[in-house]
Amino acid sequence: MSTENLTQTEAIKKLKELSEKAGTCMFCTDLTTLPIAARPMSLRETDEEGNLWFLSSSDSNKNFEIADDNRVQLLFMNNSDYQYLSVFGKAYVYKDRATIEEKWSRIANAWFEEGKDDPKVSVIRVTPDETYYWDTKAGKLVSFVTFAAAALTGIKTDNSDGVEGNLHL
Repeated sequence: MSTENLTQTEAIKKLKELSEKAGTCMFCTDLTTLPIAARPMSLRETDEEGNLWFLSSSDSNKNFEIADDNRVQLLFMNNSDYQYLSVFGKAYVYKDRATIEEKWSRIANAWFEEGKDDPKVSVIRVTPDETYYWDTKAGKLVSFVTFAAAALTGIKTDNSDGVEGNLHL
């Protein structure tokens, strides 16, 4: 696996690609207490500045934990394409009507009885501080064939079909 650290526009493009393709992450809060509080969260979007947006209930433990300590860790996995992303950053909670209107999706109706007018609707923005990714250049099938061939022949693979690195936004 080779290393390719990305910066600015390329970093945001890779962050957006990997996070939106995965769609769901383990959203971890209360990072100083073990076990770390983690729950699956659907990503609403990754914007052009690299912020990650989520819809959440204002009475959830995650929102209370963010109020105490806004440091969070997001872990995205797209196993079908061997793509992984770790985002450490700060979370900010919004309850204003304009942000809710902008970030709302129809799918969120499943979680909020009164839709976007539900008083429990909140929006969480995560601004990344440190981000690391793992990606295969050729995709799952080629990677599988490469590793299977190495296992059968005993000849080590050079892992040249993969890339990992830091994303500096």
